[in-house]
Amino acid sequence: MTFNSIFTGDAITVVQGLIVTGVALGLGILSSLVYMFKSYCSKNFAVTLALLPPIVSMLILMVNGNLGTGIAVVGVFSLVRFRSQPGNAREILAIMLSMAIGLACGTGYVTFAVFGAVIVCIVWLILFSTPFGNTAKKELRIEIPENLDYEGLFDDIFKEFTTKHEVITVKTVQMGSIYELRYHVSLRRDKGEKAFIDAIRARNGNLPVSCGRVKNDDEL
Repeated sequence: MTFNSIFTGDAITVVQGLIVTGVALGLGILSSLVYMFKSYCSKNFAVTLALLPPIVSMLILMVNGNLGTGIAVVGVFSLVRFRSQPGNAREILAIMLSMAIGLACGTGYVTFAVFGAVIVCIVWLILFSTPFGNTAKKELRIEIPENLDYEGLFDDIFKEFTTKHEVITVKTVQMGSIYELRYHVSLRRDKGEKAFIDAIRARNGNLPVSCGRVKNDDEL
């Protein structure tokens, strides 16, 4: 099995242009739908993912071996990157997929674009539907009075309820009257989170305790 470009000459026919644009748009919509699976997505970003492949394919068709046009296109992509805010890993993955679809379609490898996009989308759905990559790591924030020595204060609790713990930051809050300790912890599967928090509250004078996902889990 081989993948061949639909472009056979220097000129691009109307039919070839329609095929490239139509396939790129269809695959763009597919990638947008896959991204929205089990993920919050704004309408703006969903539309962007759907329209990015045909736009990229149009830019590639415009280059068509022209060095000057190619440099201009690189400048456009650089400007877009400069104006964009950094996204999380899933957003970057979706954008890269849309770019790859557009590049494949723009160079005439329509069959390869369909084949590759479908395979990636299937693997995407499988990986995000399964526990692949999940960890029990959580971010724990504990507030304690300034008169308590935080070093080793919760070691016995961590030993009972966690498999691993790591101090991330220690800082003072409320004009220095409170210490805020931030940890990354991996909870034992046979221990309850409520019992873990209650044990900490009994030790820190019932000051605020929070336990949630690590904020940077989904960011590069």
